[in-house]
Order: sequence, then C-alpha cells, then structure tokens
Amino acid sequence: MARRLLAAAAALVLGGCNWYYNTLPSPDDLMKAVPWFDHMIKSRAVHPYQRADIPRTTVPGTVPITGGEPNDSAVFKSGNPILADKLVNPTDPAATLVQGDTLYHTYCAVCHGNAGAADGPVGPRVGALSLLTDKARGYSDGYLYSMIRYGRGVMPRYGDKVYRPQDRWAIVNYVRKLQHDAAGTPAAGGPR
Repeated sequence: MARRLLAAAAALVLGGCNWYYNTLPSPDDLMKAVPWFDHMIKSRAVHPYQRADIPRTTVPGTVPITGGEPNDSAVFKSGNPILADKLVNPTDPAATLVQGDTLYHTYCAVCHGNAGAADGPVGPRVGALSLLTDKARGYSDGYLYSMIRYGRGVMPRYGDKVYRPQDRWAIVNYVRKLQHDAAGTPAAGGPR
C-alpha cells in the first residue's frame, strides 16, 4: 500500500512538472506584460543626454564612446597638410607589419599594386600614384595616415572602412616598409 501511495505521489509530481513547465508562462514573458507607464518618459534613463542639466563629462579613467580623433577632413582636403603633419605615429612599426600587410593587400593593392608601384589591376585606370616616388617618401606619416582616413584627389576615403586608428597606422608602417624595400633595389635608383 505504501508503495502504491509512493508511486502515485511520484507520478503526480512528475506529471506536475510537465504541467508547470508547459502551461505556466515564463517569468520572461511576464515582463512583456508590464505596460509602459506615462511617468517613465520623464525618467533620466530614457533619454539621458537630451537635457541640458545632465552633465556630459566622462568619468575619469574611462574612454568616451564618441569622438576620439578630431575630424580635420576639411583642412586636409583643402590642401593644407599642417594638421596632418603634426600627427605622430604611436605604433611600433615592426609589431604592426603583419597587420599592415593584410590591410594593405585588402584595401590598397588593387590600385597601388603589391609593391606600391601603382600597377594594381585598377591603378592605371584611375590614375593611382606610385608610393615609391621621392615625393611619396617625403610625406610625413601623419600625411599618409590622413590620406587613408580622408582620401584626396582620385583616392577615396578609407576611414570608414579602416576605422581603427591602429589599423591605419599599420598601413602607414607597411607603406614605409615597401618604400624602404624599393629604395634598396637598383631599379629604384639605389640606396638612399
């Protein structure tokens, strides 16, 4: 008799689990049933930065999610390289060459060619410039960085595609390696 009662209790409990899990709504579904209260629209959490009385300063030691680099595109595209020339390459060239190689061959080689001689599949058609000329070697790292970021002349901007500053600097470092390698060959006029 006790075994029958125990078996009946076990069947009830196990059958009840299916009822509990299959019939009762999930607590997650209950959250959707809570209506939007009229007073919630006045909460600071809804639109935290749309009011002038809320401070917009970031907490010390944190990184702001907006801004970052200043946008100097108007100055650069006007032909004034003064702000671009002030940019300093913060990366270690040797540490970024592999990354720069990958990015260069992804975005730049189609016009500038694998070695930077403007002999890529599209380069001659659009009038891409060689990166191995004395003029190109004379550009500052900041100028090359700004060319990648903003574009100029026939070169489109790549700042929206290569959006991380470290990646742009890696490309600059790789271009400098291409220039250095080309300067060591007799075809480029011998060593500098």
